[in-house]
Amino acid sequence: MEKIKELIRAAGLKVTPQRIAVYQAMLKLGHASPDMVVAEVAANHPTLTVATVYNILESFEKNGILSRLSGPDVKMYFDVSTHQHCHLYCSKTQKYLDYKDPELEHILVDYLIDKKIEGFKPTCIDLNIRGEIQ
Repeated sequence: MEKIKELIRAAGLKVTPQRIAVYQAMLKLGHASPDMVVAEVAANHPTLTVATVYNILESFEKNGILSRLSGPDVKMYFDVSTHQHCHLYCSKTQKYLDYKDPELEHILVDYLIDKKIEGFKPTCIDLNIRGEIQ
Protein backbone atom coordinates (compact mmCIF):
# COMPACT_ATOMS: atom_id res chain seq x y z
CA MET A 1 0.00 0.00 0.00
CA GLU A 2 2.82 2.42 0.82
CA LYS A 3 4.43 1.74 -2.57
CA ILE A 4 1.20 2.71 -4.31
CA LYS A 5 0.89 5.89 -2.25
CA GLU A 6 4.51 6.81 -2.98
CA LEU A 7 4.05 6.15 -6.72
CA ILE A 8 1.03 8.47 -6.79
CA ARG A 9 2.82 11.16 -4.75
CA ALA A 10 5.97 10.92 -6.90
CA ALA A 11 3.81 11.65 -9.95
CA GLY A 12 2.72 14.88 -8.29
CA LEU A 13 -0.81 13.68 -7.58
CA LYS A 14 -2.77 13.76 -4.35
CA VAL A 15 -3.24 10.34 -2.74
CA THR A 16 -6.97 9.60 -2.50
CA PRO A 17 -8.89 6.39 -1.74
CA GLN A 18 -10.26 6.48 -5.30
CA ARG A 19 -6.82 6.72 -6.88
CA ILE A 20 -5.52 3.92 -4.67
CA ALA A 21 -8.50 1.72 -5.58
CA VAL A 22 -8.07 2.39 -9.32
CA TYR A 23 -4.35 1.61 -9.23
CA GLN A 24 -4.92 -1.56 -7.20
CA ALA A 25 -7.51 -2.64 -9.78
CA MET A 26 -5.03 -1.98 -12.58
CA LEU A 27 -2.37 -4.03 -10.79
CA LYS A 28 -4.83 -6.92 -10.60
CA LEU A 29 -6.16 -6.57 -14.16
CA GLY A 30 -2.92 -5.56 -15.91
CA HIS A 31 -4.72 -4.18 -18.98
CA ALA A 32 -8.19 -2.68 -18.57
CA SER A 33 -10.78 -0.25 -19.83
CA PRO A 34 -12.44 2.20 -17.45
CA ASP A 35 -15.54 -0.03 -17.43
CA MET A 36 -13.46 -3.00 -16.34
CA VAL A 37 -11.89 -0.97 -13.52
CA VAL A 38 -15.32 0.21 -12.32
CA ALA A 39 -16.52 -3.41 -12.23
CA GLU A 40 -13.40 -4.40 -10.27
CA VAL A 41 -13.80 -1.70 -7.60
CA ALA A 42 -17.62 -1.66 -7.43
CA ALA A 43 -17.91 -3.74 -4.26
CA ASN A 44 -15.77 -1.39 -2.17
CA HIS A 45 -16.42 1.87 -4.07
CA PRO A 46 -20.00 1.70 -5.40
CA THR A 47 -20.18 5.46 -6.06
CA LEU A 48 -17.09 5.55 -8.28
CA THR A 49 -18.34 6.41 -11.78
CA VAL A 50 -16.87 5.49 -15.15
CA ALA A 51 -16.15 9.19 -15.76
CA THR A 52 -14.20 9.50 -12.51
CA VAL A 53 -12.27 6.31 -13.21
CA TYR A 54 -11.49 7.51 -16.75
CA ASN A 55 -10.21 10.83 -15.38
CA ILE A 56 -8.02 9.03 -12.83
CA LEU A 57 -6.66 6.68 -15.50
CA GLU A 58 -5.93 9.63 -17.81
CA SER A 59 -4.11 11.48 -15.03
CA PHE A 60 -2.08 8.34 -14.30
CA GLU A 61 -1.19 8.03 -17.99
CA LYS A 62 -0.30 11.72 -18.26
CA ASN A 63 2.01 11.38 -15.25
CA GLY A 64 3.72 8.16 -16.39
CA ILE A 65 2.07 5.74 -13.97
CA LEU A 66 0.16 3.86 -16.70
CA SER A 67 0.32 3.65 -20.47
CA ARG A 68 -2.59 3.84 -22.90
CA LEU A 69 -3.72 1.33 -25.50
CA SER A 70 -6.30 1.66 -28.25
CA GLY A 71 -8.41 -1.45 -28.39
CA PRO A 72 -9.70 -3.00 -31.59
CA ASP A 73 -13.22 -1.90 -30.65
CA VAL A 74 -12.03 1.74 -30.40
CA LYS A 75 -12.37 1.40 -26.63
CA MET A 76 -9.58 2.94 -24.59
CA TYR A 77 -7.53 0.53 -22.50
CA PHE A 78 -4.79 1.28 -20.00
CA ASP A 79 -1.74 -0.80 -19.14
CA VAL A 80 -0.11 -0.98 -15.74
CA SER A 81 3.24 -1.61 -17.44
CA THR A 82 4.93 1.54 -18.74
CA HIS A 83 8.07 -0.04 -20.24
CA GLN A 84 8.32 -0.52 -24.00
CA HIS A 85 6.74 -3.79 -25.07
CA CYS A 86 4.34 -5.24 -27.62
CA HIS A 87 0.89 -6.66 -26.98
CA LEU A 88 -0.93 -9.73 -28.12
CA TYR A 89 -4.70 -9.20 -28.21
CA CYS A 90 -6.94 -12.26 -28.10
CA SER A 91 -10.13 -11.49 -30.04
CA LYS A 92 -11.82 -14.52 -28.44
CA THR A 93 -11.27 -13.46 -24.80
CA GLN A 94 -10.84 -9.73 -25.55
CA LYS A 95 -7.76 -9.63 -23.33
CA TYR A 96 -4.25 -8.26 -23.80
CA LEU A 97 -1.05 -10.11 -23.02
CA ASP A 98 2.34 -8.41 -22.77
CA TYR A 99 4.82 -9.62 -25.36
CA LYS A 100 8.44 -8.56 -24.85
CA ASP A 101 10.53 -9.13 -27.97
CA PRO A 102 13.55 -6.79 -28.22
CA GLU A 103 14.57 -8.36 -31.54
CA LEU A 104 11.22 -7.50 -33.13
CA GLU A 105 11.37 -3.97 -31.73
CA HIS A 106 14.89 -3.46 -33.17
CA ILE A 107 13.79 -4.81 -36.56
CA LEU A 108 10.89 -2.34 -36.68
CA VAL A 109 12.99 0.64 -35.58
CA ASP A 110 15.77 -0.22 -38.06
CA TYR A 111 13.19 -0.66 -40.83
CA LEU A 112 11.70 2.76 -40.14
CA ILE A 113 15.12 4.41 -39.93
CA ASP A 114 16.09 2.83 -43.27
CA LYS A 115 12.93 4.27 -44.85
CA LYS A 116 14.19 7.79 -44.03
CA ILE A 117 10.73 9.19 -43.48
CA GLU A 118 11.21 12.94 -43.74
CA GLY A 119 11.02 14.68 -40.36
CA PHE A 120 10.30 11.46 -38.45
CA LYS A 121 12.50 9.64 -35.97
CA PRO A 122 11.06 6.52 -34.27
CA THR A 123 11.40 6.67 -30.49
CA CYS A 124 9.08 3.93 -29.29
CA ILE A 125 7.38 0.88 -30.73
CA ASP A 126 3.79 0.29 -29.61
CA LEU A 127 2.67 -2.80 -31.48
CA ASN A 128 -0.63 -4.63 -30.99
CA ILE A 129 -0.89 -8.04 -32.64
CA ARG A 130 -4.41 -9.47 -32.88
CA GLY A 131 -5.21 -13.14 -32.91
CA GLU A 132 -6.68 -15.95 -30.84
CA ILE A 133 -5.07 -17.88 -28.02
CA GLN A 134 -5.53 -21.57 -28.72
